[in-house]
Amino acid sequence: MTFTVFTGGDSGAWSILSVAPVIGESLMAASHLAIAPSLSLGDTSATTPWQLRGVASHARYVERAEKIALTSVQAGLGRNEATRAALIPIRKSAAWWEMTQDERRAIFEDKSHHIAASLKYLPAIARQLYHCRDIGEPFDFLTWFEYAPEHATMFEDLVGVLRATEEWTYVEREVDIRLARAI
Repeated sequence: MTFTVFTGGDSGAWSILSVAPVIGESLMAASHLAIAPSLSLGDTSATTPWQLRGVASHARYVERAEKIALTSVQAGLGRNEATRAALIPIRKSAAWWEMTQDERRAIFEDKSHHIAASLKYLPAIARQLYHCRDIGEPFDFLTWFEYAPEHATMFEDLVGVLRATEEWTYVEREVDIRLARAI
């Protein structure tokens, strides 16, 4: 299994523009973000302000038709024009995890329309979800977004739409990290 490690520190391919707590405790300040694969969960750099680890996994809570719709319009990461990014770590409450998968799916899509609402922002905004709940990390999910500067308002709209849903009432910690590709 390959893990992705997001390291906040003094060097990296991304300059950190801001680190803001949305709900709960923030992360320590850092000037840059480095992203690297790792084959282990071991601490690779204890001198950095923070490291977050996650695993890119299969899509969850997604029905076949939704997956087809998403993959038909989703842009890949690493596009030259996508010089802005956001890393949004999220931890959901015990109440969320005590529900069955079909109960979580009902809130995720039937009530909150997470997938349906997100589709209109594709392909301008690319994303990758990393799971970290089962590997002992302080967050359940790390969501990585990339977009071109001219789509920044569109990204703010997407984040606002998602944060206004019933699903977000189960979020107990969220940090919003905004970035620009370092030159």
